Order: sequence, then C-alpha cells, then structure tokens
Amino acid sequence: MPRRNAFLLVSFGGPEGPDDVMPFLRNVTAGRGVPDERLAKVAEHYYEFGGISPINAQCRELLAAIEKDFAAVGLDLPVYWGNRNWQPYLADTMAAMANDGIGRVIALATSAYSSFSSCRQYLDDIDRARAAVGSGAPEVIKIPPYYRHPGFIGSFIDATLAAIGTLPAEAADGAELVFTAHSIPTSMATASGPAGGAYAAQLAVVAEAVTTGLGRSSWRLAYQSRSGPPSVPWLEPDVNDCLEQVVADGASAAVVVPIGFVSDHLEVRFDLDTEAAQTAARLGLPVARAATPGTAPRFVSMISALVAEFGAGQAGPAAQALGPGAALFCRAGCCGSDLDRSAGLLSLPPLAPGTDDHA
Repeated sequence: MPRRNAFLLVSFGGPEGPDDVMPFLRNVTAGRGVPDERLAKVAEHYYEFGGISPINAQCRELLAAIEKDFAAVGLDLPVYWGNRNWQPYLADTMAAMANDGIGRVIALATSAYSSFSSCRQYLDDIDRARAAVGSGAPEVIKIPPYYRHPGFIGSFIDATLAAIGTLPAEAADGAELVFTAHSIPTSMATASGPAGGAYAAQLAVVAEAVTTGLGRSSWRLAYQSRSGPPSVPWLEPDVNDCLEQVVADGASAAVVVPIGFVSDHLEVRFDLDTEAAQTAARLGLPVARAATPGTAPRFVSMISALVAEFGAGQAGPAAQALGPGAALFCRAGCCGSDLDRSAGLLSLPPLAPGTDDHA
C-alpha cells in the first residue's frame, strides 16, 4: 500500500482531571529532581480550576476547526494530535500514524516563536517519538516559527480590539497595550546559533505589528510565568511589575495581550486572569485580557495555507509570509540545542515568602 501524507498538531499537553495533575507535573519536570512536595504546591493552582488545564480542550477545538477548513479548501489530509507531556502522547500518535500507513507528516506546534523551549524541545520530542516507532515512523516536516504570519498577527489585532471594547468608554482610548509572553532564562534567549536573541526580537515584531494594526503607537512588552532560582536571570519585566509602571505613568487602563501563546492554558488563566487581574484591581487599574488565537478564523486559515504549501514542497505566499529567516529554524542545531536541558518552563510557587525560587 502506498504511504499517505497527514497533518500533525503537536502541543504541550495538560491534565484533564484531579487525578492527572501530579503525574502530569512529574512528566514535565522529569530529570530535574523536583520533589513531590514542590509539585504538590503548583498542583494547587490546577486544583483551583478543577484539576483541568484548558489546553487539551482547546486543541480538540482547533483540530475540529482545522478539519473543517481543510475540507473547505480541498485539502485531503487526515489529522492527528500528539502531546509532549500528556495524553495523547506524541510517541503513541506516531505509532498510530505508522500503523495507518502515514509516510509523511506536516507538523505544526502550538508555539509560534524561536527558542529552545518553544521550538527545539518540540523537534527533540518528535525525534524521540520517531525513534520509538523505528524504521516505519513517518517523516516529519515541522512548520517553522510562524509569529510573523498575518494570520497569527491578525488574530491578535481582532482579539485586542474586542478586549478594548470591554473597557469603560472613558478609559478605552487611553488604555496601554501590555503584550506578554512566557519568560525564559536570558542564557536561553541569547544562545548562539540562528535563535540567538530571536525570541524577544520576534515578540517585539508581533507587538509592533498588532499596535500598528490597531492604529496605535504605544506598547510595552512584559513577561510572565518565571521559573528557576533567583540567582538565574530571566527576561523581564514581570507583567505585575509592568502594570505597576502603567499606573505610575498615568495610563487610564491596560489591555493585556498574551502574544506568546497560541491557546489558553493554566498559566494564562492563573498568571494573567488571576494574579495579574488581582494586581490591576489592587491598583485600581481597569484591565482587559485579549483572547489567544485558539480557533480564530484567520489563524485556522493560516494553518491550512501553510500545510498545503509545505505538503507540496512549495514556498508560496503563506511560507513567504514567515519571513526570509524562517528557513534557518527547525533544522539540525537550531534554537539552542546545546543549552542546559534542565531549564524548565513550569511555574512553581516560591519556597518561602518573599523569594522567587521556582523549579
């Protein structure tokens, strides 16, 4: 039987009930020596939301939207989904694709930027999953970072405009745009190779493009979900500190735009919708949070166009929209593959009050 092509959505994964939380956290921190008592503290964040991360549900919704859009544009490809840290595990999905006679896969990760954690770790996990399957594993072509694509940027323009509309009328015009992304160690952000310095620069490209698309000129970039001991520098400022500065600078309101994220997960819901919202309330600052792309039509159409072009081996308009440097990424050695693999992006609560020591 001839081997077929397919589409693969690769995501981080998340627990879907209280019994999943601790096993999930052990998966995420495997090899880092984080004791269960530390994990139990971060588990409390999940239990506040019923032990459920929204990311798996959002992946299912995205897959359904992709299948519908594939059908609408005549793209006849089976759709698969595999996670790095929870069911459906990527290795199991790879085995299923091999059993289904899939020979070649166009993969898209739910991460739009270049860095070790947002790109290279996905490639490494894909390689491990293929190795587990063996010689029958399908070839996988990962779509490079797509932060620059108008479909990604446009979804944030629409979401930010909608968020501005929820603010008090007298505060909306003067609202400051605060763009957020997951912080990473500065050593990771400045690593050698194609991705050296790319993460923060790419975020700035998106922030500037969204701001311009809204007809505005002022914006700030902040970070969230910091981990690691306080002795290790990470990208700053923290979003809560940024909101403090927004108030000090006299802004009437703020719109928090999570450009570092493709879909909601617990860190978006907790770090922004809970902690940052509490900071804004304490400051008396009206604040609105823009939605992540999720199943936004522009974002889904972008995926279909990229899959069609990468599947055909053609650099058409969608691939060209990724920018001239896109070919440097998702290749051997890209995105800081020589970095310390122990650097994790799972936020854990402090060991003691007043510290910022996260695993």
